[in-house]
Amino acid sequence: MTALNVAPPVGAAGGGGSILEAKGIVKRFPGVLALDDVHFDLRRGEVHALCGENGAGKSTLMKVITGLYHADAGEVVYKGEPRRFATIQDAQAAGITIIHQELNLVPHLSVAENIFLGREPKKGWFVDRKKMERDAQVFLDRLKVNIRASDLVLTLTVARQQMVEIAKALSLNAEVLIMDEPTSSLTESEIDRLFEIIRELKSDGVGIIYISHRLEELRRIADRVTVMRDGGYVSTRDFADVTVNDIVAAMVGRALEDKFPPRTSTTTDEVIFRVVDLTRPGSRHKVSFDLRRGEILGFAGLMGAGRTETARAIFGADHKTGGKVMLGDQELSIGGPIDAITAGIAYLSEDRKLNGLAVKMTVKENITMANMEAVSRRGFIDKAREARAARETVVKLNVKTPSIDQIAKNLSGGNQQKVVIGKWLFRDSRVLFFDEPTRGIDVGAKFAIYQLLDKLASEGIGVVMITSELPEILGMTDRVVVFHEGQVTGILETAKTSQEEIMQYASGVKSMNFTNTIAGGAR
Repeated sequence: MTALNVAPPVGAAGGGGSILEAKGIVKRFPGVLALDDVHFDLRRGEVHALCGENGAGKSTLMKVITGLYHADAGEVVYKGEPRRFATIQDAQAAGITIIHQELNLVPHLSVAENIFLGREPKKGWFVDRKKMERDAQVFLDRLKVNIRASDLVLTLTVARQQMVEIAKALSLNAEVLIMDEPTSSLTESEIDRLFEIIRELKSDGVGIIYISHRLEELRRIADRVTVMRDGGYVSTRDFADVTVNDIVAAMVGRALEDKFPPRTSTTTDEVIFRVVDLTRPGSRHKVSFDLRRGEILGFAGLMGAGRTETARAIFGADHKTGGKVMLGDQELSIGGPIDAITAGIAYLSEDRKLNGLAVKMTVKENITMANMEAVSRRGFIDKAREARAARETVVKLNVKTPSIDQIAKNLSGGNQQKVVIGKWLFRDSRVLFFDEPTRGIDVGAKFAIYQLLDKLASEGIGVVMITSELPEILGMTDRVVVFHEGQVTGILETAKTSQEEIMQYASGVKSMNFTNTIAGGAR
């Protein structure tokens, strides 16, 4: 095991003493040693980055610290005293708050109700709603986001829901704040404001544990970095003393020379999927594009540009008011997702927990649920056939799970994403829309996902990749459809464009004239 520094971290070095320490933490699950003698410490007024691949044990360690799990060995020391929190609420009451990677909001409640859930201000026997909304608005305004405390959470985008989670954490006046992938669905301006808030919290003496796979952004805020691998502690270093390549090497046990795999698929002129003049409610623009055999087609654009909305309208998850969807020479009649799935069109949502995964069901059940007829006989599930199909998919996608009977919510984020992909591959889908497929996934798992997308394209499956990461667009796609305010402003050959040019089309500075160009395939 290659490490930058194999000694356990020293707690009180350098300025503010340790507020939190994890010493020799061991955590076992059936068939899995999730944490093996893990050490970690956090000082007052610092941002301590915690890095590692999916499955490295980061989230498990945080759950031990916050009382969601209890360690089998080792201890957590908080403010100089050994503590064993019975519940996450006990940890919050003590001053330790976590913002989870997967959002934990109640969609049918208001923003204010979510922020103060379980802590509602009272007026006599009743909830003081005016005070609750007024107090909630203070924290929202501090983040400088255009969200009203009275808004229902279900009406907000994923990015805005993330900001609500952050506002909720601010309302708890935490002394230790754990942020698990807090920028995964934020825009650049929202990230800038979040980092301002983090600096303000640091100056107030708050210790922040920051978990992120976006290693470049850590340089803007992190003071130290601890790396974990395979449930074990690898190293702790001052962030100023390491490079991103050092961190990656420690995370994966090897150097990653290239972020993107070489492309093996070859694009042909054969159009396998086409959208012509698609319109959606509330938008006056017509969207047209085509997808060719062997290519990966990218969707790029700023937040709210219409990328996801277009994919959902094609899939039938959202209503469309006009236009044609063609699979080969056949025009499809898609009135809802069932029609799309039957036709061979799949959509992998950016929010896998809400729309892609049945988190309380097993890996096996998730993989086969979209194609039950393939594992059934005379109306009953053939358990042997179901298990065989699930095992084959787990091996093919290298899903890290102790068993195909493991509950999906117990998997790491990257492995959950692989299970969702496996579900649609088992369905033999012919066109796959991947919406932010590497969101919240570590560098090693990203590479595996990229390889899978390339493999799918080389097998003749249509691949559309919707991503906010422009390096992904340039590294993985053959062409890119650029959206601005619901309109396609450009369809560019990736090899002949740049991040700067894509941003010009995404911001509306540039726009192509697509009149009569789509009928024969966008060029």
